[in-house]
Amino acid sequence: MWAIRRACIPLRSRSHRVVVACCSTPPELRSGQTESRAVGTSVLPGAPVRGFSVSATAGSYLWSRKLSSHAGEKSSDAEEVEEGFSDLEVPPPEADQIEGVVDDDNDVVPKSEEEEDVAVVSDDEGEADGDGFLGLLDVDAIEGEKGAEGKSRRGVESPLFKSLMEPDQTVGAVLKKWTEEGKPLGRNEIMAAMLKLRRRRLFSKALLFMEWLEKNKRLDFIERDYASHLDLIAKVHGLLKAENFIDKVPESFRGEVVYRTLLANCVSRGNTTKAEQVFNKIRDTFPTTTFVCNQLLLLYKRTDRKKIADILKLMEQEDIQPSLFTYKLLIDIKGRAKDVKGMEEIIEMMKSKGMEPDLGTQAMVARHYIFGGHSEKAEAILKEIEGEDIKNNRFACRLLLPLYASLGKDAEVERIWKACENKPRLEECLTAIEAWGEVGKVEVAEEVFEHMVKTWKNLSSKYYDALLKVYAKHKLLGKGKDLAKRMADSGCRIGPLTWDAIVKLYVEAGEVEKADSIIQRAVQQNHMRPLYNSYLTMMEKYAERGDVHNAEKIFYKLKQSGYVGRMRQYQTLLQAYVNAKRPAYGFRERMKADNMFPNRAVAAQLATVDGFKNHPLSQLLD
Repeated sequence: MWAIRRACIPLRSRSHRVVVACCSTPPELRSGQTESRAVGTSVLPGAPVRGFSVSATAGSYLWSRKLSSHAGEKSSDAEEVEEGFSDLEVPPPEADQIEGVVDDDNDVVPKSEEEEDVAVVSDDEGEADGDGFLGLLDVDAIEGEKGAEGKSRRGVESPLFKSLMEPDQTVGAVLKKWTEEGKPLGRNEIMAAMLKLRRRRLFSKALLFMEWLEKNKRLDFIERDYASHLDLIAKVHGLLKAENFIDKVPESFRGEVVYRTLLANCVSRGNTTKAEQVFNKIRDTFPTTTFVCNQLLLLYKRTDRKKIADILKLMEQEDIQPSLFTYKLLIDIKGRAKDVKGMEEIIEMMKSKGMEPDLGTQAMVARHYIFGGHSEKAEAILKEIEGEDIKNNRFACRLLLPLYASLGKDAEVERIWKACENKPRLEECLTAIEAWGEVGKVEVAEEVFEHMVKTWKNLSSKYYDALLKVYAKHKLLGKGKDLAKRMADSGCRIGPLTWDAIVKLYVEAGEVEKADSIIQRAVQQNHMRPLYNSYLTMMEKYAERGDVHNAEKIFYKLKQSGYVGRMRQYQTLLQAYVNAKRPAYGFRERMKADNMFPNRAVAAQLATVDGFKNHPLSQLLD
């Protein structure tokens, strides 16, 4: 652990030590006891001694400040799908999570369609499913168990699920009829139906199902069942109601799985204060695990990279061993900061611990090399990923296509695509559309899409979204509109990712006001929460124009939608004031009220729009 932190510390700063306040003061969490903690320096009398406040080296602090200063930089086009997070955040355990899962009923089920909710990551036990949830009903029985024919139970038929999906039927009515007809309703039937509901992100229906089971005492609940219930409440009704639900969980089942489910949902919402409170509660009650530390690393990677060094220090102090995912996070953070040397050092440390980078990690490293300007290093890794014969290494195709496209190598994209063109898989088609769009061959991307439509029935929205993004990139508004209509006519579920693609389509075509009105109507009619990136795309365009009024409006909507604690939205709003050459009175105080503190880039913007600057030189320059 010390070696990891040393790799993250500039040599000139290793000899000094400072005290770093790592987390906000955690009030009691759903208990009747009052806890008071000092932040950063001491613990008040009567407080538990396991408060999350650690001493970090000055070098660790400087390292994290360096990362924070790079937070607004992009290392790839997907860098700030911010809550559409990078593909790092939910490393898929097997291929059925990498491409759409084709069930026995021929429905194509997308992986993690609402990217902003994906925060739960797999720990050493592999407790995450495709939609980023760790507490599914008896998840271990589903994840690994195979039937007599060796087929994973992920694709098992579920007559109960089909009944629940019948139109114009309430969940209660369907379940009442099901039981009256004497059909089985044991744990196996419940698990299969619940898994399908979750994978289709039908969380409201899944919650009604869970509530009916509990009310009618149709299931002997265990801790993971209560965790599943809590997770659904958080997704449907928010964190406060999920937290209140813990009081209703019997004491004997109020274990770590319940609390870390709450923690994961706090992280997915980007709620730093609440996540830190839950983290402290877990540390006060249970042994600290790699999983919960990874959750805080994941949170701070998005919200406050200065605190990452503190989590590493905590892991070192308590001898918490980093997992493969811990290393992936650190590699990704270093790569995004364009610290190639630091990234390579962490890779070497990972290997020294006997953890070889998997294909996904190699692809991530290659992507950081590409956008850091190290094309030769990237190509060397791509050759490793490809192996000796790409036809015998088909899994690598979906990784290689977009990476070669990012390098601008049309010929390599064509060569890789030919290896799977005769009988392509869904995910290969998806990445081929993206790759051909990246290199400017829109017609070929369209051909791949048409092949998908003819080959697979009931394509999910993400396959349409891929082509929509190609049209957006090349400002083909007319084609994008036609595709969106075709998508609606096909009966596809239109979710936040589709709205995000439509927003990009209109914004790239210069019609940001139209994109703004479309997203407003979508929120009103569908009661959905747009992606963080959808708002930010519009906000950046308004800022570019110096349109402070509309930039402030989008900023307010971001906060209203629960997107808080992210520096980039403050940077973007400030840029609107800079471009409009208007003073931003009280902006520093606004940030302080939101518990946000300027990094170097924001401090420079604040100095530019300071309405009270009165330096003689600045007056002359103005």
